[in-house]
Amino acid sequence: MIEAPFALQPFVNALLNGSAAVLLVAGLVAIKSGQRERHAWLMRAAFIASTAFLASYLHYHFGTERELGPTPFRVEGPLKTAYLVMLASHVILAIVNLPMVLRVLWLAHKERWSEHVKLAKLTFPIWLYVSVTGVLVYLCLYVWNPPA
Repeated sequence: MIEAPFALQPFVNALLNGSAAVLLVAGLVAIKSGQRERHAWLMRAAFIASTAFLASYLHYHFGTERELGPTPFRVEGPLKTAYLVMLASHVILAIVNLPMVLRVLWLAHKERWSEHVKLAKLTFPIWLYVSVTGVLVYLCLYVWNPPA
């Protein structure tokens, strides 16, 4: 069992990832319907949610894992393999995606629209995947994981 003050942090992290995913999809819908200002606001909000997640994640893992160790996924067999593949892809793509997100936002800030659109078409699905799989990692470890 996770000790206070860390007990709610995995849930908060999942909530931040889920919020980022919803904001990303809403941002895509906004730009597809020609609502540029709404799109800009939603994408900035998604970035803020993802940034808050990253800060919370680092705080949690540097604080909790040092004291309690990582939370193991206790399911075995094909489900564990699927979890580990998802976790590895989530971590690798999160690392790859961060500079891409920063660049896309910078291009938008500079109003370099053709470059922004081109990179956003690659960045968006990765960012969405990372946000959704972040919620799935939470569910695997803290909701669906059998007790020790």
